[in-house]
Amino acid sequence: MSIKILSAPRIRTIDACTIEHEPISSIHLMERASDAFVAAFANAVLPDKCITVFAGTGNNGGDAFAIARLLFKKAYRVKVFLVKNPEAKLSADCNENMWRWRNLPEAYFQEIKTEAGLSSVDFGDVVVDGLFGSGLNRPLSGLYEAVVKKINEQNLPVYSVDIPSGLFVDDNRERQGGEVVRSKKTFSFQFPKLAFLLPENGDYVPEFEVLDIGLWPKAMEEAQTDFFFLQKEDIRKMLHTRARFSHKGTFGHAYLVAGQYAKMGAAVIASKACLRAGVGLLTVHCPKSGVNVLQIALPEAMVDADADENENSELANLSPKHTVGIGPGIGKSEKVRKMFEQLLHGVSKPIVVDADALNLLSEHRQLISLLPPNSILTPHPTEFDRLAGETFGSGFDRLQSARKIASQWAVIVVLKGAYTAIALPDGRVYFNSTGNPGMATAGSGDCLTGILTGLLAQGYSPEEASLIGVFVHGLAGDLALERAFSVESLLASDIAESLGAAFSKIRE
Repeated sequence: MSIKILSAPRIRTIDACTIEHEPISSIHLMERASDAFVAAFANAVLPDKCITVFAGTGNNGGDAFAIARLLFKKAYRVKVFLVKNPEAKLSADCNENMWRWRNLPEAYFQEIKTEAGLSSVDFGDVVVDGLFGSGLNRPLSGLYEAVVKKINEQNLPVYSVDIPSGLFVDDNRERQGGEVVRSKKTFSFQFPKLAFLLPENGDYVPEFEVLDIGLWPKAMEEAQTDFFFLQKEDIRKMLHTRARFSHKGTFGHAYLVAGQYAKMGAAVIASKACLRAGVGLLTVHCPKSGVNVLQIALPEAMVDADADENENSELANLSPKHTVGIGPGIGKSEKVRKMFEQLLHGVSKPIVVDADALNLLSEHRQLISLLPPNSILTPHPTEFDRLAGETFGSGFDRLQSARKIASQWAVIVVLKGAYTAIALPDGRVYFNSTGNPGMATAGSGDCLTGILTGLLAQGYSPEEASLIGVFVHGLAGDLALERAFSVESLLASDIAESLGAAFSKIRE
């Protein structure tokens, strides 16, 4: 099942329900979470390393003390520093775990009460950050900000407990640039945090792993949210099974409007991906100059040649049975605009809109009202800002605008990025869990357009096509990376070629 992405208050409620209904004491739940952290940590860091643990005074600090004790028992060399303003008091569980640590033979413990005390910190090889957890609601300052700054200055690998200290769970617009731990990896308890998935926080959470700590299932099931993190199991359940006596007509007829003179590569990549996504028939509408390119590069595709030599100008052969995708490489000339308007007047089923077609919507806003309901729009952040008519200062603001547009325009907005967000008209948002930085390459978006169009044509609902398409696109990129050997060398055509392997892996 997709993993819910919850606010800090809802996470606290689930913790409380677990304590009440399992039942389990809060200190034992903390121990369970710390066990999960240490198991994951041990897979990443060998026990020959010296671990410097920073603990705060709240329950995140309690986790840190328990983690230190468990690492110590696994033969790691561990030093623990409690960061505590003189007036601060430890939470009950933090205090208990502190004394469990201090009562161990030869356990290293030092309390840092002032910024001057930082000079005595002898950093080891790896840092465990347990200063602040998901309950933080104001920017760090004073001693705590100084400690975080000192940690960041060491350029050591940092593993954060649940969330990097200084980061808010979801909306960080009010953080006003306060220091945040720059983790190497964050081990998040039970749920990812919305902040992890937004670009402004990428320096703090370059990688995270969600750890199952056994929270009460009914409480998690009943928790309300509009945000979800896609998993392979979600996609496997959506995939259709092909009947033995099916034929090419069973799997739909896609109609891709793509390409112009000297930009036929976009059409080729989108078309290949469309076919690899399983569509039965594909017709590509392109200018006359692109016919030979397509017929040679992709003999499986049919070509509907435009009357114009160099760009798409009319759609004489568009049929109601077609499922349309438009945008890759088409340009934004007046001829193309008229062709796009003609297409919008001629379709009633949802379509896929990408690239220059999105830019045409931005520049000729009267076209927006012609979009069939549940059409799929696939902007990258700059294209989205043009659509929204605003330049956003944060990914959080952009995400909220994407939700608003999806609702008001009755469309699905696929906001492309490291964790592509799929905003549905009813307010739900699914974040993708596949993909890698090598996919930030020319043609990757064209590949996604082809996949989405191919899935729509096969009879998947627009929601299903969006979720499957984005997930399988990212997974194909991950599998392609294994062959390309580096993120620098990955090509969009590698992604298209890996789609078969991606579908197979989902069905495993």
